[in-house]
Amino acid sequence: MHAAMGEITASELETRLREGEKLSVIDVREPDEWESGHIKEAVSIPLSVFVERVGELNGMEEPLYMVCRSGNRSGKACDYLSAQGYEVVNVLGGMLSWPGEVETGN
Repeated sequence: MHAAMGEITASELETRLREGEKLSVIDVREPDEWESGHIKEAVSIPLSVFVERVGELNGMEEPLYMVCRSGNRSGKACDYLSAQGYEVVNVLGGMLSWPGEVETGN
């Protein structure tokens, strides 16, 4: 049985975080992309090592908001997690359409 899978725009997500909502945001881009600019509240779990590190999602508040550069890789991660029974939301447009501030470095 697949769990629920939703979608949100990057600007909707930014508004909700700015208003102080505590959301679980997972960034599936590679480390070099993460270091060049990411959402402050996000956790980095690159898609290339996602299956090995999926256990790190245990205990995180669902739904999990998945973000990448454009929404393509995060969509793959959503498909995978949904099949495992997680409640997930894909961030449409990814970091390319993120209107808020970003943090750089690790």
